[in-house]
Amino acid sequence: MANEPVDRRVDRRAFLARSAALAAAGTAGAMGAVALPSTASATTATTAATGLTSTRRPPGRPDPNLDQPNAYVRPRPQVLADPTELTLGEAAWMIRARRLTPERLLEAYLARIGTFDPTYQAFNVVLVSQAMAAARTAGRSRHLGPLHGIPLAIKDNYYTRDVPTTANSFLFEDFVPPYDATPVARLTGNGAIVLGKTQMGPLATTRATTPAGVVTTVNAWAPTNPRVDPGGSSTGTATAVAGRMVTSGTGTQTGGSITAPSNAQNLTGLKPTMGRVSLHGIIPLTYTRDHPGPLARDAKDAAIMLTAMAGEDPQDPRTQGLPPVPDLITAASPVRRGGKVSLRWQTRIGVLPGFADGTSETANARKAYLTKLASIPGARLVDVPFPDEWDLLTGNEFNNVRLPERSEPFMPYLRDDLRGFGVSVLGWLQGALLGGNEFLTGQRAKLLLLERVLDQIFDHCDVVVQTGPVPFDILGLPEIAFPIGFTAAGLPIGTILGGLPYGEDRLLSVAAAYQAVTDWHWRRPADPPASTADARRGETLAGRGVVRAGAADPARGRLSADEVAATMQ
Repeated sequence: MANEPVDRRVDRRAFLARSAALAAAGTAGAMGAVALPSTASATTATTAATGLTSTRRPPGRPDPNLDQPNAYVRPRPQVLADPTELTLGEAAWMIRARRLTPERLLEAYLARIGTFDPTYQAFNVVLVSQAMAAARTAGRSRHLGPLHGIPLAIKDNYYTRDVPTTANSFLFEDFVPPYDATPVARLTGNGAIVLGKTQMGPLATTRATTPAGVVTTVNAWAPTNPRVDPGGSSTGTATAVAGRMVTSGTGTQTGGSITAPSNAQNLTGLKPTMGRVSLHGIIPLTYTRDHPGPLARDAKDAAIMLTAMAGEDPQDPRTQGLPPVPDLITAASPVRRGGKVSLRWQTRIGVLPGFADGTSETANARKAYLTKLASIPGARLVDVPFPDEWDLLTGNEFNNVRLPERSEPFMPYLRDDLRGFGVSVLGWLQGALLGGNEFLTGQRAKLLLLERVLDQIFDHCDVVVQTGPVPFDILGLPEIAFPIGFTAAGLPIGTILGGLPYGEDRLLSVAAAYQAVTDWHWRRPADPPASTADARRGETLAGRGVVRAGAADPARGRLSADEVAATMQ
């Protein structure tokens, strides 16, 4: 059993029952007290067999599952001169080998922020002094694992102790939390450094704009054209990672806000199963659809991030009674058999009707992607049908039940002053006015859709290709987004794979194998024109509270030729 993916050991009926209980808990307002049905019964004996420790670890303590050889990746020679080009796994290798200090890595990122964030507008605030102090401490402290000394970007709806957490809204513009969100505490407890808080859609409803609707963050692949969509509400984190201003970062997904910006900006984003990562200390959007997760440069980095973030939390009943977190880092390590990349597990990859139809650039990229996947030993493409009444059950008629779920906790604000909701006020009002009968019918439809996805899709396959985040974010099922090509205009094309409950290990294994035989994920956008950055520097940095970090020198933190040579030995 230890060598099997988690999705082979989870009872689908138990997950369906748990989802029904979760919907009922949200309706009853019993968020802090309800005991949800367990799905872990099939895996109670697997902890010792896999060598993994219990998921019951307090936030703020290092995770022994994280510090393993597979987490450290020897850097590619061509990126050694510039630390900001290193993946998380590569930077971890350099720091552990004492070829790079956390302070030097941070300085390299701060230099890029000072030079290019006036154009990108990825950050709400950069914690220069705090991050530098943490980097210096990391440089002389006991090594905690692959996140030790790694700078991260945190979406601005995650609580950060003594640091403003605004959700980019009028409602929380003065809010300073007294503690860290559980995922933040787990990341920093494993040695990570919070470099800054990132721009997001107001209250996580749109791409990053001001609360009044003025576009802020741009796509790192088209920094001079704000009309190019940078993705969903986790825009700031995506642009910070894609623009090489941070190693990795966190996002949240309710309706595509991890997968969409990852696809738009050539990143690997992982939306885990509902409950795999605690939502405690994250400003909510909906109780049954919010998912925290990482936006990273490749599958290995996403696995490192999720391993640190995941686990049971007594503050969030959604995290309790789940299967233990599997060895995600090994799952994201490519397997080679006979010198050829293979899938870690035999995997049936479901292809829905119309996925690669047509002759558009996206369709052609999808065809090439499927061909490449099919060539990897262990992968088998299978055609799968849409479940019965797919269009009806995934359409807005039932999908809009998310609106009252998000409006209900904010009713005091809605009654007090509608102006606090800024440009998104109509959606909040719509949720407040939707009838109770419509809400209940929508909840029943969601459970029917989940049952049909589990039975009518996953009876045929282990993972399934998708054209968008719906319905997996509605249903709480895991998804991974990753790059598969580019348009003629040089913009990234991405794809999404969906999996069975708690099947993040399987999804990571497929993405890692694909990335081992392609190079899309290695490609980086060109830096913005200096004139553009200069034109916007003063107004944007001062207006958003971003503090410039010393001289704006993109070469700062680079390794010398001798240091590069020493690293390659």
